[in-house]
Amino acid sequence: MTQPNDRFPQPPRGHRDWYAYEAIRAIPRLTLMVDKNQYSPTYGCFDRSFWHYRTMDFPCGMNQEFVLPLALVYKQQLPGNPYFGRERFRELALAGIAYARKASYPNGTTDDYFPFERAMGALVFSLYAMTETCLELDERRDDFNEFFARRGDWLLKHNETGKLANHQAFAALALYNVFLLTGDRRYRDGSNAFRDLTLSWGSGEGWFQEYEGADPGYHSCSIAFLGKLWRKNRDPKIHKVLIDACDFAHHFMHPDGSYAGEYGSRNTYHFYPHGFELMAPYSQKAGEIADTYLHRGLPDRTRYFNDDDRMAAHYVYDWIHAWRDYHPQRTGPVELPAETESSWFPKAQVQVVKTPTFHLVANASKGATFKAVDRQGAFAGDSGLIGELEDGTVVVTHIVGKNRVRISEDRRVLVVDGVFQRRRALLPTPFKQILFRIFLLTAGRFNANAVRSFLQKILIVQKAPLPIRFRRRLYVEDDRLIVEDSIRKPRKVRFKRLSCGTDATSIYVANSNVFQESVLVPWRHFTAEEVEQLNRYGRLTKRWVFEPR
Repeated sequence: MTQPNDRFPQPPRGHRDWYAYEAIRAIPRLTLMVDKNQYSPTYGCFDRSFWHYRTMDFPCGMNQEFVLPLALVYKQQLPGNPYFGRERFRELALAGIAYARKASYPNGTTDDYFPFERAMGALVFSLYAMTETCLELDERRDDFNEFFARRGDWLLKHNETGKLANHQAFAALALYNVFLLTGDRRYRDGSNAFRDLTLSWGSGEGWFQEYEGADPGYHSCSIAFLGKLWRKNRDPKIHKVLIDACDFAHHFMHPDGSYAGEYGSRNTYHFYPHGFELMAPYSQKAGEIADTYLHRGLPDRTRYFNDDDRMAAHYVYDWIHAWRDYHPQRTGPVELPAETESSWFPKAQVQVVKTPTFHLVANASKGATFKAVDRQGAFAGDSGLIGELEDGTVVVTHIVGKNRVRISEDRRVLVVDGVFQRRRALLPTPFKQILFRIFLLTAGRFNANAVRSFLQKILIVQKAPLPIRFRRRLYVEDDRLIVEDSIRKPRKVRFKRLSCGTDATSIYVANSNVFQESVLVPWRHFTAEEVEQLNRYGRLTKRWVFEPR
């Protein structure tokens, strides 16, 4: 646990000031990211890899969202905030907007991962942060509003490939801010259109589509973005959906204060508390989720950490918003039940079992990827089977697929039958990068969505099934968790090694592969004798037993 000091004293466990404490500690990290030299051509750029290290040949437009945390600590009198009223923070926040205006394309778009990408995600994240900064600082400049209007006009006519509900929710929020600054009702109408699209991707079970299913991590982002929008416009459509969304999220707040994981469709651990604080007056479960974070996730450091140079700002401004909109009337943190409770979400293919001693979540569409958490933390969990064949092919069971699924009547026994899939590990090389840049400079620059769609297919949604079958039976018995793994394969296929990987993933998701204490659960490995038995007889069954501490 982090030790207190005189300048930044730790708040009492469960106190709202934990939000401010974490946010303020992040500010030096965010401030070092920006070019602060007023004579520099990149003054206001937050992509340190571009302006300082010069290892990138274009600036990432997403990074300009870092302006918002700087504006908030300048304007908000947070407890223990040494940056309140420090004019340099206001200067740097506005410089960041000015640089984004200069570095964007004529139509207002920006790049994220490659040149000429014109990425909607980077556009809406940074557009919201910049417009919110202007609203926070009461800065209504014609040059800024003209820039925001160009971005808004592009959003009114464009969308992106793939179903990422959190991006649509953020687009609705960003456009509403453009409306507030410009007074142009077209942007309010556009906000409503993105709102309706987001809500149309609702499942009926409380979650929103994220590529191929439910991802509790990104679900918390959608709740936060829709909540911020609802705070501004008090839209009853949004309010009703948010209550159901909080009910769904409640199943994935673990008793140690951690949240989500590889059992989600996109393998994320995101937790944005602001939406839950906004809904706490209307939803007991929302208040319990936020309280668990304040009592355990933040003080015990069981929260997720996503503090690399690209993502470090995402939750900082959300913490400040959560502190500002903290709701004091609540019933306490999430607790394990006195008697076992089980839930099954057929559309999400997710099983949740809560016993008096531990909390289990498993995703059948991902080969029964699971996590089991007691009050001290994760004591078991894996992202399915992962192995290497003698020819070097890596095979996994955690890629979303059409598995055969059976769930018992009491929802405590889950059986999943499916096939292994080939894991692709596509890495850049100098030669590949040269070819990619040439393509982007020629044909690719004229159809960014086609390039994005191609990359999504090869990095995220492409399937490569193999004739190797698995069955996983997962059940709770006598307050223990039991997992039985069975594998059948053709004689000609031979394994070199076989494991159950705690946090192994295969699809590309920028916000996956972060740190949460659950990743420290050891991998489990089949013995050399077991692998040889599988190779010789073409089948193998192994039983694992896990007990909470």
